[in-house]
Amino acid sequence: MMFSVLSPSVNKLIATALLASGLVLSGALQASSDQKALNIEFTLPEIASGQYQRPYVAVWIENEKGKAVKTLAVWHEDKKWLKDLRRWWRKSGRYQEEDLDGISGATRAPGTFTLNWDGTDMSGQAVSPGKYTLRLEASREHGSRTQLKQGFTLPDGQQTYRIKAGKELGPVVVQQY
Repeated sequence: MMFSVLSPSVNKLIATALLASGLVLSGALQASSDQKALNIEFTLPEIASGQYQRPYVAVWIENEKGKAVKTLAVWHEDKKWLKDLRRWWRKSGRYQEEDLDGISGATRAPGTFTLNWDGTDMSGQAVSPGKYTLRLEASREHGSRTQLKQGFTLPDGQQTYRIKAGKELGPVVVQQY
């Protein structure tokens, strides 16, 4: 199902409603641009711990100057602990605290998850060609924190990137198409 005939503001409203309901978008609401999209598959590993708490997770895109372009997901239980996602909080979170409802959700149990980026910024506008960085950050109470990243260029054709696992995040596969 493609909603490209709708206005960008309607697309954003529909995307917000779908994300808030817990559905994962699989590219159905892509920006009406020629930008290449990213498909991000990552794992939250099962960690044997007596006091296991599900990790807080943030996934976002930064431009080559390190400025946050778009937050794709923030999974948390209590907003007061979002500051423990240190890099995300410094780069993006504290500036969009009131706008998190459309991209945030509850913490997740161990498993494999897929997110998509349609090549747009937080306002729904297509980003300029150039160098970008995908960032993933996870932090867990009574655990550790992990930050993973992968640089990429838009447009750059089809690429597949593999990011090695960290302590709180399993392996990541990024497909650019």
